[in-house]
Amino acid sequence: MAVDTKKEQERDELHRAIWAIADELRGAVDGWDFKNYVLGTMFYRYISDNLTNYINEGEAKSGNASFDYAKMSDKDAEQAREGLVEEKGFFILPSELFCNVTAGANSDTATFVNSEGQKVSVKDNLNELLEKVFNNIENSAKGSTSESDFEGLFDDFDVNSNKLGATVAKRNEKLTKLLNGVRDMNLGDVKGHDIDAFGDAYEYLMTMYASNAGKSGGEFFTPADVSELLTRLGTVGKKQINKVYDPACGSGSLLLKAEKVLGREAVRNGFYGQEINITTYNLCRINMFLHDIDFDKFDIACEDTLISPQHWDDEPFELIVSNPPYSIKWAGDSDPLLINDPRFAPAGVLAPQSKADFAFIMHSLSWLAPNGSAAIVCFPGIMYRSGAEQKIRKYLVDNNFVDCVIQLPANLFFGTPIATCIMVMKKGKTDSKILFIDASKECIKVTNNNKLTEDNIDNIVKIFSEKESIQHVSKLVNYDEIVKNKYNLSVSTYVEKEDTREVIDIDEINKKLEEVVAKENQLRVDIAEIIKEIG
Repeated sequence: MAVDTKKEQERDELHRAIWAIADELRGAVDGWDFKNYVLGTMFYRYISDNLTNYINEGEAKSGNASFDYAKMSDKDAEQAREGLVEEKGFFILPSELFCNVTAGANSDTATFVNSEGQKVSVKDNLNELLEKVFNNIENSAKGSTSESDFEGLFDDFDVNSNKLGATVAKRNEKLTKLLNGVRDMNLGDVKGHDIDAFGDAYEYLMTMYASNAGKSGGEFFTPADVSELLTRLGTVGKKQINKVYDPACGSGSLLLKAEKVLGREAVRNGFYGQEINITTYNLCRINMFLHDIDFDKFDIACEDTLISPQHWDDEPFELIVSNPPYSIKWAGDSDPLLINDPRFAPAGVLAPQSKADFAFIMHSLSWLAPNGSAAIVCFPGIMYRSGAEQKIRKYLVDNNFVDCVIQLPANLFFGTPIATCIMVMKKGKTDSKILFIDASKECIKVTNNNKLTEDNIDNIVKIFSEKESIQHVSKLVNYDEIVKNKYNLSVSTYVEKEDTREVIDIDEINKKLEEVVAKENQLRVDIAEIIKEIG
């Protein structure tokens, strides 16, 4: 497959810009915190540019092509606050836009009025100004329908942290370098980019700081190629869906793939997700805004999905995609109420306390629409382990909910070398067969990880959609055979691996052996003759 040169150039440029900021902040901020500072600053720049462009375009349509909101006075801009909050969900004064604050941070004369009513230097008090700006942005949404979408968005951006520097002067120096670095990034209009600038930056930052990034609790970032595969598997034969849901949504990359695969208007009623980690929850909401998803088109909640699901009033969902944490602990049967939860009760047993994998699967199945599909990344062990997990597999198979199981290549996910698999579930199946696909060779090696190319993804989706049985690759298996195998859903149980060992021809080996022996015997005769002549 040909490499998209423009896309690679944009990605390389973005990575170089991030690395340059890393060099500036090295030794001051560790990787995980650094990620929050960079992405928070990118978000600040984006919503500033987004609001400015929105207003300027509106003025241009009214015949005022030379208008620039960034140069407007705060007093005049206040008149538009109410309308803009209603339309965009937030408001930023011209003086508090990213471009103006960054310019002020690099000026010896720029000033602002602090919380005590004093006019002070932007350069010397940048931390105080940024804190004021971030509070003003969040507060602008208070009392409106977008309040929950903006609340706490900048909580992880601590402008007064000692991690930025031991003194205010040193912190402001770091903050100025951070603003300048993001200012110089070629982010442009995210919608018009060939790469997902925010998502790519997030993935790159996770990779840069492997020692701290997302390894705890079985949580791993879902690469863009795996996200695309999941979404395409869940939307085969569909041109639009009612809404997409991810019960463990992380930074929202999986949710947003539905927009890329189907198109913005094809996701009719929006994007829904739940995330237990507050920092990642904030990043997910930021990600929605960076992809220009209107505040009324997404609903991201921060709670434990398994014991406190927040979208009862929004289900069922036509598309569910997820990469839940692998084999984490959960309440399970230690909570006597969970066995009666309508999500888990149908199986008659709960996922083990030490392995919540099937709890996420049962939750997703419960909230899946009758005409919907769920594509979920799974830890391979759940496909063959006994006990409660075997009983849940029996429930899923007996009720014809499992459509396909796909073995993925190893080392696709940063932070874990394990070979994961995908379970595709449907409620409206027309037959009782399950397709098993061995896609373990569908990848290319990139540095230390494997990656799915577009061709790899196309191949997997083609086999899935056509329900093809291909020797050593896929097999469409009858219900009776799965029962015979005690509800084992491992791909290797049904798809025979190709024997790549060299075929040994015994007759040929014997022939060569005879030739060697004959030569050896002749050599002995010749040596004996030579010794006889010498003697």
